[in-house]
Amino acid sequence: MQFSGAFTALVTPFKGGELDEDAYRTLIEWQIEQGINGVVPCGTTGESATLSHAEHGRVIRICVEQVAGRVPVLAGAGSNNTREAVELTRYAKDAGADGALLITPYYNKPTPAGLVEHFKAIAREVSLPFVVYNVPGRTALNLAPETLARIRKAVPEVVGVKEATGDLKQVSDIIELMGPGFSVLSGDDFTVLPLLALGGTGVISVVSNVVPASMAALCAAYARRDHEQAQALHFQMMPLARAMFFETNPIPVKTSLALMGRIALELRLPLVEMVPETRARLEGVLKAAGLI
Repeated sequence: MQFSGAFTALVTPFKGGELDEDAYRTLIEWQIEQGINGVVPCGTTGESATLSHAEHGRVIRICVEQVAGRVPVLAGAGSNNTREAVELTRYAKDAGADGALLITPYYNKPTPAGLVEHFKAIAREVSLPFVVYNVPGRTALNLAPETLARIRKAVPEVVGVKEATGDLKQVSDIIELMGPGFSVLSGDDFTVLPLLALGGTGVISVVSNVVPASMAALCAAYARRDHEQAQALHFQMMPLARAMFFETNPIPVKTSLALMGRIALELRLPLVEMVPETRARLEGVLKAAGLI
């Protein structure tokens, strides 16, 4: 399986401290109507770090059920605890997800050999297409291209990587090492277009929560070699992409969706609402984009 195009890293709507299932289903349906190519429940943007295991499994199951096979579901299932990653990946498979997004173990900073063994252990227990998630800004560990190549050789289930370093040389090295048939997805809305130019396959996006049609259109334009249109869409989305990181993700994107009337604004501690000055800046960007 190759994952390609625009995937939205879905927020998880809450109400009264619990999952807001109706809002979640409505958000997923809108994403599909807008032409998104795939969805990712239970990623960083979905506040997976503060979901219980029961909630994690339920969020994936609801997502798979609502999508009903219309687009791929790549379910967040990683952990810095290998046993926990196995359990979460099993949830994803049992729910019917098309693949699992597996973050490199964070905080404990394993060696390259440890990383290989981590993914081998998951695959021994649960066979499912895996996309490895490399985000050093959150994990304190950069997955080197050579180590990724070792993982892929040892674990055939690894079919792609979400590369969130923003380092285009590293992206180039990965694509050169992996060759065709391996999905290289941007984990950074600012580098989608240059990643596609290097031979990448798409993006797992934050900003597509609010503009799914635009991100899907960028990927489609590049695929049909309409580079001028892809570039225009890239620059059109950049103010919004910057605004999604005025404060820690997913605070701004959930605030944006609330201002757009799509979800209630509720975050889980330790995340809190935006300070008034930053929220005012966000509102200005959303107004300029015609979203509110």
